[in-house]
Amino acid sequence: MADPAIPSPRRRRRWSVNALLDNVFFVVAGAASVWLASLVLTQGFSTGWAQIWFYLLFWLIVAYIALPRLHRILTDIYVPNYFIGRTRTSDGLLGDPVNLALLGDEAQLHSAMIRAGWTRADDLTVRSAGRIVASTLLRRSYDEAPVSPLMLFGRNQDFAYQQEVAGNPAKRHHVRFWRCPDGWLLPGGHRVDWLAAGTYDRAVGFSLFTLQITHKIEENTDIERDHIVATLTEADPAVAVEVLEDFATGYHSRNGGGDQIVTDGDLPVIDLARVATSQEGAAQVTLPVPTPGTDATAGTPDKRVRRPAPTTFGGVVVILESVTPLLTLIGAWLDWGGFRDALVVEIDQESDPQTVQVVLWILLGVFAAFFVVELTLGILVLAGSNIARIAVMSVSVLVIVQAAVAAITTGAVIDLATNLVSLSLSILILVALSSQRSRDYARRPRERKASRIAVTA
Repeated sequence: MADPAIPSPRRRRRWSVNALLDNVFFVVAGAASVWLASLVLTQGFSTGWAQIWFYLLFWLIVAYIALPRLHRILTDIYVPNYFIGRTRTSDGLLGDPVNLALLGDEAQLHSAMIRAGWTRADDLTVRSAGRIVASTLLRRSYDEAPVSPLMLFGRNQDFAYQQEVAGNPAKRHHVRFWRCPDGWLLPGGHRVDWLAAGTYDRAVGFSLFTLQITHKIEENTDIERDHIVATLTEADPAVAVEVLEDFATGYHSRNGGGDQIVTDGDLPVIDLARVATSQEGAAQVTLPVPTPGTDATAGTPDKRVRRPAPTTFGGVVVILESVTPLLTLIGAWLDWGGFRDALVVEIDQESDPQTVQVVLWILLGVFAAFFVVELTLGILVLAGSNIARIAVMSVSVLVIVQAAVAAITTGAVIDLATNLVSLSLSILILVALSSQRSRDYARRPRERKASRIAVTA
């Protein structure tokens, strides 16, 4: 037995070239997104108020690309990466407080929530996001509206439940749940199976920190916490509750949207061990996928790995970019003489016809190579290839650096008439593929393989 007086050796952090490259790409993408916002704003000023859409585009870039990336870079430096009773947003900001803990298995949790009148929220997808936007604008009910992702234990919530208020999608009770890692204990030594964060959405507004459109929560989060406990205990007498008083101590703070938070710091522990499992609750159970690893989430179930939206965006844009050299090849084939004559004017009208022919075929070979390479890289990015992702980001960085150097040293103008569109696409590709979700997807070949096996079994 090891002597407890002798401290155990600290595990050395593994150094990885991939990790280093990802960190560089992540930071460069943040700086490039700020530059892109300034270019769009400058273009808007130069075109006048008739081009008001430039200012809308400027807001979209600042709110959904530049500020989130800057927050993520800074919060990785100063926000603690251990449990402090707070969730984190996908941008790294401190989110809603963890104000509930639960004992019991997943089927019991689903059964208890369904009996208490709660509706499980849909996963956040492009389709469900579109539905919630439409329901908010049209004031139509959407009982299963998705909730935004918040992170605990380094991952998004396992699922969420909600209660819509008076058919108004802008107002709702909602609570997110995370399964605790195997063997994990609360500060103080209490063992629980689940942690949850419950808040009440009172309206739709703008985030104070990112300027994004988001739900605004009720300041006193204890009211929502107590509402959740009350619905569970009233619906099923088998539900027991023990309160850990002053667990987090009372505090005033703000969540990731900038909303004020007031809480007394108490943590109710809801015991569902005697709750009978209903057939409907058992049907809600998410089938686990093994996720081997040594991080804090090891041993926890995971949903089937899906291609994240940033990876899809990056791969699709790269594939679309391959259309340009393809169109050039098609145009040359359809108008061979005109293409050759244009080349003669471009290089030298006195050139030997044989030389022109050689140059012509070389150019067409280059265009064909660009088409094949870009199409292949785009397909591989969509398939989850980390090598292809790194290659695409490297090319994007070269394009961005070349444009920046030209603008600084020669005063080259970047606008719609020159290369603003192509530069914007390179920056957006870099931002998308350097995101944490895209990075994780490309680095998890074993999990993707396991999920495919589970689906086909």
